[in-house]
Amino acid sequence: MAKLYFHYSTMNAGKSTLLLQASYNYRERGMDTYLITAKLDDRVGKGRIGSRIGIGAEADTFRAGDDLFARLEARLAEGPLACVFIDEAQFLTPDQVWQLARAVDDLSVPVMCYGLRVDFQGKLFPGSATLLALADEMREARTICHCGKKATMVARQDDQGRVLVDGAQVQIGGNESYVSLCRRHWREAVGDLPAN
Repeated sequence: MAKLYFHYSTMNAGKSTLLLQASYNYRERGMDTYLITAKLDDRVGKGRIGSRIGIGAEADTFRAGDDLFARLEARLAEGPLACVFIDEAQFLTPDQVWQLARAVDDLSVPVMCYGLRVDFQGKLFPGSATLLALADEMREARTICHCGKKATMVARQDDQGRVLVDGAQVQIGGNESYVSLCRRHWREAVGDLPAN
């Protein structure tokens, strides 16, 4: 039975690595997979999913207005798919998440989405919020704060390492722009802890 999965975490938890490994496992057994990533994130190259540990794979890309149900339906007309993998799923629109849910239900293809849960201000991304509402299964990929506790938040930094509390929700970046923190250290970083 096909399902819609959401694998979520903060930055640097290995989401893309997990995606690439899962796709490899299918392909190693002779089953086709279909990889898609956000067009606006081309840090590792256009139409490419890459991991910080150096592995990567070619992928199709999506933009906000793309009809992902129609794309999956067209791809399935070319031949069977064992699974669809979506990287940077936080950039999906709510409508696109519904399109993926319909693909699972109506086309019987499993869809595994990998992305951030919250932005640097502690707010859900619209795509992530819809995935949390619709996913059949959710799995948290974990990473740790500098204190050793589980990191659940992400802070955005400027080029001097100062934490930013304002700005656009989407700003593409990696370790130079973001740091994963536990909630307490995120609150400390954004100035939300009372003075002792």
